Amino acid sequence: MIGIVNYGAGNIFSLTSALDRLALPYGMVNTEADLDKYTHIIIPGVGHAGAAMKKLEQTGLVRPIKALKKPVLGICVGMQLLTEHSEEGDAVLMDIVPVKTRLFNKDQGIKIPHMGWNNISPKNNLLFEGVEEGTQFYFVHSYFIEYNATFDIATANYGMPFSAAVQKDNFYGVQFHPEKSGAAGERLLKNFSNLKQ
Repeated sequence: MIGIVNYGAGNIFSLTSALDRLALPYGMVNTEADLDKYTHIIIPGVGHAGAAMKKLEQTGLVRPIKALKKPVLGICVGMQLLTEHSEEGDAVLMDIVPVKTRLFNKDQGIKIPHMGWNNISPKNNLLFEGVEEGTQFYFVHSYFIEYNATFDIATANYGMPFSAAVQKDNFYGVQFHPEKSGAAGERLLKNFSNLKQ
């Protein structure tokens, strides 16, 4: 059973639609007590990382999320919230994964935001079971997670290599939107639901 952290900064409808298609049961996490009801937790997120962090802090869920031992998946801004700091709003984040979230450099001749389909190079990780090298996922973001080999479990390239997915212990993050990435994204959500505590 998947719990979706409902803190007012996520596009929950597209995520719940994908979970419905996969027949994966889910519910909403609004309070600390709700975290106990679910085996897996998803932190969605769109928009501004600093604003999203403020909203998450207002729920009182930051400390209990950091203490979780069950599988947690951050999606897009939800992934960025797992990092220590974002250049977006000069925001201190949850600092679960000790890397930084940075703004793409348009001097590299790239359009910002990075928007659309991009292929990834996944590592051998249960989250990407059955997802092949070069599989495309759907991205929409102006800020990226700096590459760090210790935590990187899938790399993408946009002017430079960046982490499309990270893992530290039971915490996973994906920069792309699996719920908008067709069959590959649904495979990833299914893999997440199968991760053991």
